[in-house]
Amino acid sequence: MSNFILLLSDEHNPFYSSVYGHPFVLTPNMERLARQGTVFRNAYCPSPLCMPSRSAFMSGRRVHEIQAYSNCRVNVPGHFPSYAQVLREQGVHTVHFGKTHVYEQISRLGFSEIAHAKEAKSFGDVNFVRKPLAIRRDAAERANGYGVKENAFESDLKVMDGALSWLAETAVKLEQPWSLAINLTNPHFPQWNTQEYWDLYPQGEDLPKYGLEQESAQHPYARDLRAHFQTELFTETQVRGLRRGYLGNVTFIDRQLGRLLDTLKATGLAETTNVVYASDHGEMLGKFGLWWKCSLYEDSVRIPLIAAGPDFAAGASVDTPVDLLDVQASIFRATGAVRPAEWAGLPLQDIPRQDPDRAVFSEYHGHGTRSGAYMIRKGDWKLIYYMEAPHQLFHLKDDPDELRNVYAEYPDKAQELERELRRICSPELENERAHRFQEEQWETVKGAIQENA
Repeated sequence: MSNFILLLSDEHNPFYSSVYGHPFVLTPNMERLARQGTVFRNAYCPSPLCMPSRSAFMSGRRVHEIQAYSNCRVNVPGHFPSYAQVLREQGVHTVHFGKTHVYEQISRLGFSEIAHAKEAKSFGDVNFVRKPLAIRRDAAERANGYGVKENAFESDLKVMDGALSWLAETAVKLEQPWSLAINLTNPHFPQWNTQEYWDLYPQGEDLPKYGLEQESAQHPYARDLRAHFQTELFTETQVRGLRRGYLGNVTFIDRQLGRLLDTLKATGLAETTNVVYASDHGEMLGKFGLWWKCSLYEDSVRIPLIAAGPDFAAGASVDTPVDLLDVQASIFRATGAVRPAEWAGLPLQDIPRQDPDRAVFSEYHGHGTRSGAYMIRKGDWKLIYYMEAPHQLFHLKDDPDELRNVYAEYPDKAQELERELRRICSPELENERAHRFQEEQWETVKGAIQENA
């Protein structure tokens, strides 16, 4: 048995790290972790939005099962046991630091210890209506969220400092296996840096390589997202500034990973502790004119995933698609606990380097698009199955940037991936169920707003 640490950042597109091929962003500690352990080259989130993705990880279930469709918590079922509760019942000491943003209040999820928890505000995000499509009237103002602030990283540093102190003062004394989740909010927008990090990237003020001229940018769901977030109002200066600030935030996260690795070495915990770095979802960063997440395109739905420790081979690389539910399953394997059989995911420790038959699933029912969408990744192929728009099929080995939809050219491959999707759920039934739930959710929100007016 061994211990387990998950350092989970927020909104980190893996392609903005040196481990995954970025030409100049500074992420030496991610490289360090990769040398010590295993890089998962094709890792995905359960849904490209904070609360759905984190709720799936917390509960071990698909987003459509727990009905955490958006960032609104109103009426979301809270009865699903968390991984922390199940582990704790089996003698594992479970600890949570930082951001929560899941289907239930963190205090009710069964952790042994909680510190610096950051819950969602009251209702959460109420801009989730899709019929008619909600437009964020102040969304374009977000484009000014970049540049230098003296206290840019203050909140994350409190979380990290607390977690490192816990390792040095408490973890070293525990005689039972333990798991620690450290949840930081960077590099999530806004893209504020301290002067030190801002100065690292004058060359980061570039423009996205692929814009509105691309076929994928004109897909109806992409147009929906640009309308919802008013992204076509962003100026070139704002786009350049946001992209520069993002790089600084990524390097900040990398340095926190370095602090974690140094602490494990200094305390003697490194030999008995697995460390995983991952994120809850990616970030489009202006590609196809899209910003933030909410899309099933690679930049939004992909995540970094690097694992090291006694359970993982050093200097290894895994091409088989995996996801955050597999990360959660890995905690049970490491600590020797029994995981509920009905939960989704397999331990990363058991996943072969090359498995062309393994399919990974993601879904999106949140704000900014007219209806639901589902993703299946299998081998070199990826299907995005849309409920109210043309489906897309990409051959990622030849077309990693998803510039060419080959759905009509490879009908047999599209049908193969659709069969994988339908083994997991009925896209039609789950889409209808999501819309019904959100209609009821909106009636509750409206009533509460009118009551408090």
